[in-house]
Amino acid sequence: MVQKYTSPIRVYKYPFELVMEAYERRFPTCDMIPILANTEKVVEEKSEDGAEHVVERKCSLHVDVPYLLKKIMGVEYIYFRQKNSLDRRARTLHIEAWNESYATRVVISENCRYTVHPENPDWTCFEQTASLDVKSFFGFESTVEKIAMKQYSASISKGKEIIEHFIAQLREEGITHVAPFEGASTAVPAVTVTEDQEQRRVRTDLSDLELSGADNDSENQLVSATQLHRRRSTADTDGRSQLEADYIQRCLGNLTPLQESQLIQLRTMVSELVKGKTPGDATLLRFLRAREFHVERAREMISASLVWRKKYQVDRILQEYQSPSVVRDHFPGGWHHSDRDGRPLYVLRLGQMDVKGLIKSIGEEGLLKLVLHICEEGLRLAEEATMREGRPICSWTLLADLDGLNMRHLWRPGIKCLLRIIEIMEANYPETMGRVLIIQAPRVFPILWTLVSTFIDERTRDKFLFCDDDDFEHGLKVYIPEQHIPVFLGGKAECGISEGGLIPKTMYMPIEELEKQRAELCGDMDSIYHCVSLARGQVHEVLILNDDRGSVICWDFDIMKSDVAFSVLRTKVPITHKDEAHAHAHSGPLQVLDSLNPLSEDAEHRSVIDKNWKEGVDYFRVEPTLICHDGESVQGTHVTAHLGTYILQWRYQESASGHHGSPLELIDSITAHKARIMYFYETLRSADYKGSMTSLNSGTSGFSSLSSHSHRVPSTAASSAVSR
Repeated sequence: MVQKYTSPIRVYKYPFELVMEAYERRFPTCDMIPILANTEKVVEEKSEDGAEHVVERKCSLHVDVPYLLKKIMGVEYIYFRQKNSLDRRARTLHIEAWNESYATRVVISENCRYTVHPENPDWTCFEQTASLDVKSFFGFESTVEKIAMKQYSASISKGKEIIEHFIAQLREEGITHVAPFEGASTAVPAVTVTEDQEQRRVRTDLSDLELSGADNDSENQLVSATQLHRRRSTADTDGRSQLEADYIQRCLGNLTPLQESQLIQLRTMVSELVKGKTPGDATLLRFLRAREFHVERAREMISASLVWRKKYQVDRILQEYQSPSVVRDHFPGGWHHSDRDGRPLYVLRLGQMDVKGLIKSIGEEGLLKLVLHICEEGLRLAEEATMREGRPICSWTLLADLDGLNMRHLWRPGIKCLLRIIEIMEANYPETMGRVLIIQAPRVFPILWTLVSTFIDERTRDKFLFCDDDDFEHGLKVYIPEQHIPVFLGGKAECGISEGGLIPKTMYMPIEELEKQRAELCGDMDSIYHCVSLARGQVHEVLILNDDRGSVICWDFDIMKSDVAFSVLRTKVPITHKDEAHAHAHSGPLQVLDSLNPLSEDAEHRSVIDKNWKEGVDYFRVEPTLICHDGESVQGTHVTAHLGTYILQWRYQESASGHHGSPLELIDSITAHKARIMYFYETLRSADYKGSMTSLNSGTSGFSSLSSHSHRVPSTAASSAVSR
């Protein structure tokens, strides 16, 4: 497996020429790099005016490996080549490095760049990328890979320290300025950033943050958070999005070089997949930590979470959620100051909660929405705490008072609902809980804990702290400032949350409405999206009877499993068949007819296009067919030019490796639902559509593409605006 490293942008608050003077002092040897035995120049070239200088060196490195592996290698040194290309006029240094030793067994490559800071010509930026591919090494491939990554990580950590050391050395020698090359530009370099890149660049969980307590020393003055967020990423020439080390340190916390690289890799992946509202870096970091910094597993987790948030409109909860009166009057929980680490503190008097009455009053769906609102509010308060404290705070603390907990809290439907909510929280809000303080736990609590704890991630379980019942006030003072301990727990702080208690039955929902909510917890939440599964040979179609020439058909769908071919078709004559009786009208000038036949499960996924019809005669392909892959999201529009029936069609697409090894595998490929689609469609009146493509944005949700790897199947049909 190829290991890759991508550094954040490290900023030296010194001019480029001074940094280059310090950099050259690393050669031929450097005491701060003990693994480096020696370097010698093998090629050196200069331009006539001296502006361009190319040096190629052969580097000898000590073999720092276990004794047995060193005996097998049979060498004292391993050799690398390093090529430095300095352009004094452009004020850039490009470094390429690769291994000469064991080049057929191990492939190591590195690229580094020193450039002028895009916003301050007196600062210098440094970034690097590297890859390691251990093809074979006497059966020690895994060992060699681990050793190489460990040593490379150590050298990365020392990189900035070495430059700072030599700059201090230059200062001691009285060298604080090196004149730029004659004709070199000292202006801030122009950086072209697209609107989408700019939106992704400034959108962060910590937007508008202003760090306090900056050092007044002009040379080492801390960059304000506002500047950091303006500079948190730089649009590279290849469209890659980068992060600055200062931003990571002050807004995300201490990360190892490899963790920084993994964050950047995940950010790049998600930026490519989501062409709209990219999750903030603090959010990406939470998913990485939940998957122990395994980038691919974190990508899978966050992709599934983005689909979930999109389907259930979670991003709107903070703005749109209105607490029902029963929650305001009888839910014994609320936000209350912060703990000693600055995390927002949520106090929940679980023992005073009428779980049965709450569920019968607002339903499981209502309880879920309440919990989601608390989680979203917690993230917002964590951002505000970061602003207030001047350091990264990415989680919140829960104080759970179990006084009053008894057997009525073990009501089976309540436990079942709780377990479902925990499952959703674990999948979509990882690493948001900094600490859970449990106090006054009664004898019945171990039963509840046994039921619930197995559904909680081990990393989260480790954050549960149980305070001593005999002196919980003293235990609370360790984690919560004394002035913030609530009055009902023996403190002095007033806590404006409900005292809970039994909910009057007059506030219960009608039985019919409760029964309607007995469906799966998330299945009935308000959603503008529809879900459908397709097996081999099946299609799903939405029929649109258009009576308004110039109206606009919009679609937005996600492929949640397998591959699907998507087409937009038009029939020569309007389709009339018995299924129209079951169709539902769609607002606007278009009447949307569902092509599903309730009489037969086979007919449910049968196309209305007759097998004897000819394309270009009986029906027309008005948009090129798209082959869409697992994890992708597609949005598009079509401006209608004809009256009649239009069809949005999704067809199961056989994968390229369609080989089935056994008869059972063949049967499974035919009978199993392999493809799953979540889709939304909308129509716009021709009178409302004024020709501006930006007006079509109303037809899509806040999320865009989860992938950009789909490809088109050639078609003769004219194309309209289709985006991923």
